[in-house]
Amino acid sequence: MAILKFSASAVAAQIAHARACKTFLPNWNGPVDRPALILIVGNGVHLRSNGIDGTTTRIVTTEQADPSFAFADGMNPFRDTDWMAQRRMAFRDLTGQFYTDILDDVQVLIDRGRGAIRLATDGHSIRVFVRRASDYLIGGTYEVPSGLGGTFRVILKDACDTFAIVQNCGNCEDFDAMQPYRVPLDTLMEIDDRRVA
Repeated sequence: MAILKFSASAVAAQIAHARACKTFLPNWNGPVDRPALILIVGNGVHLRSNGIDGTTTRIVTTEQADPSFAFADGMNPFRDTDWMAQRRMAFRDLTGQFYTDILDDVQVLIDRGRGAIRLATDGHSIRVFVRRASDYLIGGTYEVPSGLGGTFRVILKDACDTFAIVQNCGNCEDFDAMQPYRVPLDTLMEIDDRRVA
């Protein structure tokens, strides 16, 4: 799972473009009749409007990018020298175009004055991620997916805006003896949070 960070003003410009259009790029299911944001993983990682207007003939592809699109931090081929390595860390070898349903949620954050928009993605789903490292309690107890189909109870040791360092605690002895490890910040669940792991 990766957390992508975008400039809110760049995303706002893409939303404004989408809302100003009357026709839209189709998705895999056929015609689309409303504004949306498309995440492109290819030549960089960026969000762009799904709107079609008379000012451009550019279609969505993973090979082309325009400097005006909203690029994820560290994944802008016009600015970041190691953008390809960053993209690979987040998406491995996955590339493509992903229609999202995040436009309204992102607009709410922009209207609240957020300077950055953060998205959580596992390569198949994309959602707005509103929590930050400061929202979590260092030393607090959380659950994280175990990779074995269940969850581990962990103590939070440290956190940044994308990852957390955790130590297993309160599981069986073998698991609790593991060294601290890194997990995506988005996977930390409050003990009483019953969302699916």
